[in-house]
Amino acid sequence: MKRAVSVSLGSSTRDKKVEVTLLGERVIMERIGTDGDEIAARKMFKDLDGKVDALGVGGIDLGVGTPWKKYPLHAALKLVQDIKVTPFVDGGGLKDTLEARAVQHIEKKIGKKIKPKTAFLVAGITRYGLTMSFINAGYDCVFGDLMFGLDIPIALRGIKLVENVARIMLPVVGRMPLSMLYPTGDKQLEVTPKYEKYYQGNTVTAGDWLYIKNHMPEDMKGKIIVTNTTTPEDVEFLKARGVAYLVTTTPVMEGRSFGTNMFEAALVAAAGKGRTLTDKELNQIIDEIGIKPQIQEL
Repeated sequence: MKRAVSVSLGSSTRDKKVEVTLLGERVIMERIGTDGDEIAARKMFKDLDGKVDALGVGGIDLGVGTPWKKYPLHAALKLVQDIKVTPFVDGGGLKDTLEARAVQHIEKKIGKKIKPKTAFLVAGITRYGLTMSFINAGYDCVFGDLMFGLDIPIALRGIKLVENVARIMLPVVGRMPLSMLYPTGDKQLEVTPKYEKYYQGNTVTAGDWLYIKNHMPEDMKGKIIVTNTTTPEDVEFLKARGVAYLVTTTPVMEGRSFGTNMFEAALVAAAGKGRTLTDKELNQIIDEIGIKPQIQEL
């Protein structure tokens, strides 16, 4: 039996533990939230080191990968600095592989129902694979990187503009405290409608679930959400707002779609190599298992 644990800065109310079979191995997948307590998260990573087969870093990225450079988030790296043995991932590998295929699969299944082909990506640069999947599928995209990441109410149009802003901002962002970059702890449970014209003015809203939920308006009738880390309660939340389809880029297991960090950690554990997996290896596994986005009509 393999064991993969995601230690998250998020709310402990979203914890989940399941047992699955991956690559012929039984794997226990467990998500443990620390309610925004960075000290507790760092201690948990240290205590679990060498005792589990893989670790996931939840609630924050260790860095932002771009086509030209990987920008570290220094405060996040402190969380894992005591890990010496167990391989750990933040989900970046699946964002670059699994999510890079997502929209092409969506188009095959429900593409005729998505009109017009417009998408609001709450953070394009941190999920570059998903961003390019939308662009390659011919979607007109608007990006909320400044809005959701830094609370600057400026939408960005065009991937080149997003990249240019990223070159300027990411060296600065990498030095910021985690609490300024992402909702942690109880903040993950708050919903304050904002930027409504972008949610309502585009057919699809995509990206990190907690960003999406954080500012979602009450009226989302007929819209499509592309995300992951959703619980049964989140599904009911979307139904109440009139969302037509929920697409999760990671599989739904016992009602829960885990974050990319958790699912990637599970694949690392199942592979049994004692190290993280390359993008080539991840793509091979995705093909072997047949992992595809799951589409739920609400």
